[in-house]
Amino acid sequence: MFVLGIDPGLSRCGYGCVEARPEGPRAVAIGVLTTPPGDPLPQRLAELQAELRALLVELAPAVVAVERVFFQVNVRTAMSVGQASGLAMAEAVAAGCEVAQYTPNQVKEAVAGHGAADKEQVQTMVQTLLGLAAPPRPADAADAAALALCHLAHEPTRRAVARAAR
Repeated sequence: MFVLGIDPGLSRCGYGCVEARPEGPRAVAIGVLTTPPGDPLPQRLAELQAELRALLVELAPAVVAVERVFFQVNVRTAMSVGQASGLAMAEAVAAGCEVAQYTPNQVKEAVAGHGAADKEQVQTMVQTLLGLAAPPRPADAADAAALALCHLAHEPTRRAVARAAR
């Protein structure tokens, strides 16, 4: 099963696709989608949407894990993150993927063991958990891979809860 993590953003949208395997998770693709800050907002959103759609077709994940927009000091940043997040979720559903959302603290707890982990700790743990030669850069890419790893960590509990609810 492939899980695609998305760290939403309009200027930089991180993505990290991880394959769940019995011997441990494997990185499939990690990177960042960018849009030019000087372009008009509708054009940037359309470009991001097209790139997300192409990524979903190329990677064919079963699940897309998106960072939940939890808190932003800068309202302009919060708006663009929210718009990018909405695009990611809508495109994922249109591609037939399950969508899961996690807060930054849930992600940090799952990959680093505590919700107060800093960016460098998350990058180092993503490197360790995926057996990468170097920490993923930029931080948006590492955060996206961490989202996919977070989903894999939560999946057994989610399945058990779903079984119990039936």
